[in-house]
Amino acid sequence: MAEGRRLRVAIAGFGAIGRVVAEHLDRKLHRGIQGGIDGLALAAVSARDIARAERQMAAFARPVPVLPLARLAEAEWDIVVECAPAALLREIAEPALMAGRTLVTLSCGALLDNFDLVDLARRHGGRILVPSGALLGLDAVQAAAQGEISRVHMITRKPPDGLDGAPYLVERGISVLGIWKPRCVFTGTAREAASGFPANVNVAAALALAGIGPDRTTIEIWADPGITRNTHRIEVEADTARLVLQIENVPSAENPKTGRLTPLSVVALLRKLSSPLAIGT
Repeated sequence: MAEGRRLRVAIAGFGAIGRVVAEHLDRKLHRGIQGGIDGLALAAVSARDIARAERQMAAFARPVPVLPLARLAEAEWDIVVECAPAALLREIAEPALMAGRTLVTLSCGALLDNFDLVDLARRHGGRILVPSGALLGLDAVQAAAQGEISRVHMITRKPPDGLDGAPYLVERGISVLGIWKPRCVFTGTAREAASGFPANVNVAAALALAGIGPDRTTIEIWADPGITRNTHRIEVEADTARLVLQIENVPSAENPKTGRLTPLSVVALLRKLSSPLAIGT
């Protein structure tokens, strides 16, 4: 794609995920690897701490404006990447979709409670794209869903500090800090998990949307002091295959509630938008 025809990408949220995505969009060398994504250009970011984000942005090869979220939402970008707290999803998504833009969202759990956004996108010619995030096997689950799936179950294990402060635990007075053996802190549906653990298991919502829905997909969440990686095991029973998949993600040093793979899945999705070769369903 010619330089003048690059799609403009705005990133809502400049934390552990958004900053890594922005670095990959920038043309500067990123950890020894040439930056930039063909056909795309970083246009703006939003951040809660604008001064801090501006200091970080100064190191970019092509610094872009750091805007308050309201101004970011008002402007017309081609692609908006949402890396913000789940409570802000609607504030970010509505203006983008009403303008017919593409929204890449990581707050997949919040999407379950705001599913009318899909209809909004349909009416205005917008699109909602959900990256794989810290999960694996979504292509296989989507393929199996073209036939009959009888069961989708996921077991998530995280170090206790990666679950501490989740609304579900706070509301029930459950503390996971200082435990000395694995403890199952939740069993239920993907919809319930996404609501109770909004910063932890967006993967549950993504799995549900890929397969048999949030009310038939079941989830276990364990706080496990014996592990250092966020672990997800997926079990699927279908008429075409039996899937047993497991991934162990390295937590982000900045935010242990998310994994280092998550922002890279966004980068991979963005590359796929303009690549002449696309791998996977």
